[in-house]
Amino acid sequence: MTTSAPAVAQPVPDNSVRTALRSPKLLRTEVLAGLVVALALIPEAISFSIIAGVDPQVGLFASFTMAVAISFLGGRPAMISAATGAIALVIAPVMREHGLDYLIATVLLGGLIQIVLGLGGFGKLMRFIPRSVMVGFVNALAILIFMAQVPYMVDVPWLVYPMIAIGIAVMVGLPRVTKVIPAPLVAIIALTGFTVLAAVTVPDVGDEGELPSSLPSLFVPDVPFNLDTLQIIAPYAVAMALVGLLESLMTAKLVDDITDTHSDKTRESWGQGAANVITGFFGGMGGCAMIGQTMINVKASGARTRISTFLAGVFLLILVVGFGDVVAIIPMAALVAVMIMVSVGTFDWHSIQPATLRRMPKSETIVMVATVAVTVATHNLAIGVVVGVLVAMTLFARRVAHLTETRRELVEDREGNATAVYRVTGELFFASSNDLYTQFEYAEDPDQVVIDLTDSHVWDASTVASLDAITTKYARKAKTVTIIGLNPSSADRHERLTGQLATH
Repeated sequence: MTTSAPAVAQPVPDNSVRTALRSPKLLRTEVLAGLVVALALIPEAISFSIIAGVDPQVGLFASFTMAVAISFLGGRPAMISAATGAIALVIAPVMREHGLDYLIATVLLGGLIQIVLGLGGFGKLMRFIPRSVMVGFVNALAILIFMAQVPYMVDVPWLVYPMIAIGIAVMVGLPRVTKVIPAPLVAIIALTGFTVLAAVTVPDVGDEGELPSSLPSLFVPDVPFNLDTLQIIAPYAVAMALVGLLESLMTAKLVDDITDTHSDKTRESWGQGAANVITGFFGGMGGCAMIGQTMINVKASGARTRISTFLAGVFLLILVVGFGDVVAIIPMAALVAVMIMVSVGTFDWHSIQPATLRRMPKSETIVMVATVAVTVATHNLAIGVVVGVLVAMTLFARRVAHLTETRRELVEDREGNATAVYRVTGELFFASSNDLYTQFEYAEDPDQVVIDLTDSHVWDASTVASLDAITTKYARKAKTVTIIGLNPSSADRHERLTGQLATH
C-alpha cells in the first residue's frame, strides 16, 4: 500500500513594503509603475482642474498630496488616489458661485465627513453591492475611460492616429518579449522621442495648461466660520464625501479581485477623508481613488505595494515643478494610447459573450445594463452604482415575492363545524404581503378561519398591517381569525405592531 505525500500549501506572495525594499526586482517594478502613473496623472489633473474651474496647479497639487497621503493612510495598497472628474463635477458650482476659498472649505468639510463615515462603518456597506453591479461598474468605467480619450482624437493632425496605433502596438507586443520595463513607459518615451527628433507638431501635455513652477504651500481658506458658510458648503461637502467614498471603495474592491488580496475598507474610508483634509490645507481641489490610473499601476505595470502610490505623487511633483519643460512636450497621443489599452483591459469581455448571456439570469443582465447605462449617461460612477443597487434590490424583492404561496383547506371537526385553514409559505415582506390580502375567500369561508404561518416569516410592518387588514375584514363579517405557527422573531414583531397600524 502506498501513501501519497501530503500536499504542501503554496505560500501567499508577500506584497509588503518591506519585501519590495529588499528585492531589487520588485522595487524596480514599483518605481517604474509610479513613474508611468505620474505621467498619466498630469493631463488628467489639468483636465479636471478645468472642469472645476480652477488653475491647473490646484488639480496637480491635489493629485500630489492625495497620492502621498493615501499611500500612508489608505487601506488598499497600490491604489491611486488623486484629483478626479467625479469630485470636480460635484464641487464646480461652489467655485463658480463663491470662489476658491469656499471650494477649499468644501474640500475640508467633505474630508471630515468622510472620516466620520469611515469610523462609523461606511465601508461595510460594500457587502450589499451585488456582483452584477460590480460588473456593470467595471464595464462602464472602461467605456468612460475610452470616451475621455475621444476629444484627443478629433480635429487633430493625421499623424496622431498612426502614433496612437504604434503606442498600442508597443504595449501589446513588448510584454511578450520582456516585462522588465513597463510597456506604457516605453511607449511614452518612444513617441516623445519621435516627436522631438522628427520635429513634428502634434498636441502635447503643454497644450492642456500651464504647469506650476513652485512647491505647494499651506492654505487656510478665508471664509467666515458661521452658519451661513455652512449652509453654502454643506450640501456640496456631503455629496463630495459620498461620491468619493463610493468610487474609492468600488475601486478598492476591484483591486482586491485583481490581486487576490483583501483591503481594509474602514481604513480606506477614513484615510480618504484624512487625505482630503491634508489636500485642502495645501490648496488642492480634493479627490478620491482614480480607477484608470489604478489600473495602469496594478494591471499594466504590476505594482502591488504602497511604494508605487507614494512615488506616483512624488514623481508627479518632481516632473511638473522640476521638469515641466520636458513633460510639456510629451505627445497626448502617447497618453491616449496608454488609456485605450487600460480601457480594453478593464472591460469584462466575458460578461457580454453570448454563452454567458444565455446562462445568466435575465435579472442579473438587467442590473448590469442599468448600471452601465446610467453611469455612461451621467458620467458619474457613484450614481450608476446607486441605481444598479436599487434595480437589483427591486428585482430581488420581486423574485422573492413570487415564491410566496397561500393554500386553502376546509377542515371539519367531529361535530361537523368547518374551519378554513390557510397555509402561507414563503417570506412575507412589503413586496409579497401587499397581495396577501387578496388571497382569502372572505364571503365563502366559515365562521372560523386559521392562518398558519409555520412555513413563513414576518419581516416588516407591512406584513403585520396586511394581517390586521385580513382580521378586520373577517371581523366585519362576524368571523374569527386565529394566527398560528409564528416563529419567535415573527411573533415578537406581530405582538409589538398588531393593532398599532392603520388598516383600510
